[in-house]
Amino acid sequence: MPHIKFDADGAATTFVPISALDGSPAPVAVEGEAFDLVGILSGLDETAYLWDFQSDQISWESNAVKLLGVRSARQIETGLEFKFHVAPEHSRRRDDAVLGAGGQLGQVSPSTGLPYRVQYRFAPGGRRSDVSLWLEDRGRLWTDASGRPLRARGIIRIVDEGLDPEAKKNHLSDHDELTGQLNRVRLTQAVAAVIGQAVETRNPAAFLMVSINNLTNINQSFGFDIGDEIIASAARTLRRRLRGGDTIGRYSSNKFGIVLNECGPGAMRIAADRFLKAIRSVAIETSACQLSASVSIGGVLIPEQATNVQEAISHSLQALDFAKQRRFDCFAAYEPRVGHASIRQRNIAIADEVTSALEQQRMMLMLQPIVDCQTLEVKHHECLLRMDKLDGSRISAGDFMPVAEQLGMAHLIDQRTLEMTVELLKLHPDLRLALNVSGLTPSNHEWLAALHHLTGGRRSLTERLIIEITETAVIAEIDQTIAFVDTLKELGCRVAIDDFGAGFTSFKNLKLLAIDMVKIDGTFIKNLANDPQDLVFIKALRDLACSLGMETVAEWVQDQQTVEILREAGIDLLQGYFCGEPFLAADYEGSLS
Repeated sequence: MPHIKFDADGAATTFVPISALDGSPAPVAVEGEAFDLVGILSGLDETAYLWDFQSDQISWESNAVKLLGVRSARQIETGLEFKFHVAPEHSRRRDDAVLGAGGQLGQVSPSTGLPYRVQYRFAPGGRRSDVSLWLEDRGRLWTDASGRPLRARGIIRIVDEGLDPEAKKNHLSDHDELTGQLNRVRLTQAVAAVIGQAVETRNPAAFLMVSINNLTNINQSFGFDIGDEIIASAARTLRRRLRGGDTIGRYSSNKFGIVLNECGPGAMRIAADRFLKAIRSVAIETSACQLSASVSIGGVLIPEQATNVQEAISHSLQALDFAKQRRFDCFAAYEPRVGHASIRQRNIAIADEVTSALEQQRMMLMLQPIVDCQTLEVKHHECLLRMDKLDGSRISAGDFMPVAEQLGMAHLIDQRTLEMTVELLKLHPDLRLALNVSGLTPSNHEWLAALHHLTGGRRSLTERLIIEITETAVIAEIDQTIAFVDTLKELGCRVAIDDFGAGFTSFKNLKLLAIDMVKIDGTFIKNLANDPQDLVFIKALRDLACSLGMETVAEWVQDQQTVEILREAGIDLLQGYFCGEPFLAADYEGSLS
């Protein structure tokens, strides 16, 4: 396709326009004629372009170089080169808006094209630059009969984030409210974009996972507000130590992800050391007093050690765990271990299977009875999640939840499980259910909002629901768990600690939680008939729970002899194959509403 010829100053001198909007041939422009791709003269804050997808060439209006602030027209003369200036977190947004217009095929006349409109951040000096602009890109896309993009015509306008409502809305949807940095969704998109660029250009990059140490202790000692001040201060400090074009976002409550462009192994270690020293040297003035913080950092090289987002996050978290095992306030680089490649492939396969199972409604609920220890009468049922695989087999949550939690997919599974559980409660007014949630759910405010929305705040539903939290999750985030439990109680739910005894929750922590029920870990039950020491421990746990007004549930009950021992020990409820095997929730035969 003939396109604009640029002189040394980036000005367009000649061009040959493509056919008119209605598909008819357009007259050839003469030298010196103004470039007007969209049929109107652009204003001072606008420029116009024509993008030929077959050649990837972009023809620009003569003011484009000056308006966009690039050094020369060559930096934006193809779609690929222009994309290298789009902020990583917005790269997919732009592609989806422009190329996604082809999905409207048949809705708009081919003669007028298919409309699109999108806003994104643009870095004139490339992604390593500190300077950026907010652009609004609107135009029309022409496709062939099959929907394959042929060309696009559009206008790009510079928008002021402080004045433009759409830009402000985009900023809020992109950024974490507390820290002002990218939120988790945009962070993962930025990682994906940088991985794509690194593969395309063969320039290495890196991804760091930064975790604030001892935040739980700070929250316990000074309160959540002070903890939030520590998080916000750490974010600002890390941000100030970034190079131009590097990206930071909040991954979870106390973790930040940092994308380092054009960064090899040596540069990754230098950057990590810079962040460690920066946090260590800052005295944080909080509203309570002056405090300090420290961080641990794990890093992974891109694309050498991670060729997709899941690998980048998984490997950086593994490196972070290793850094914490060595000592707090240090950096560890990801190192592949023997057999790790096969584990990685298995994890990828599980992640793909979970994603498709959620999309295709292949997550199933099983119900297992929990019975009265004395009478064996069913008191309620626990919801057990199963996944139907494409080959017809069915696997338990224990086979995929650890990987799902590691890859940040647990909230999707918890959401779907909650939806199915509430549906059952609505269908069967006599049914009481216990629902086990992942260790990440106590910090997920969206899950609580979903619970309130799905139940409509009706206590006739919530009062028949017991939420089970694992003891290890309680220990890891005691402050968040306290707030989570308090909210559940306000909604009308009962709360249980699952696997009690596995993590040795302190008496102090147990006292802080308004727990209704403790489920004694099955490892203390399965050999009860042959190990007297287990019985001593069970009685101690039962006495502790009883003193706090909590019911006790014994898991993994397999035989009548164990039942008799637990009755004598004063246990309230039993669960296990002896008391009832799991069955499909769809087969429950209670009364229907």
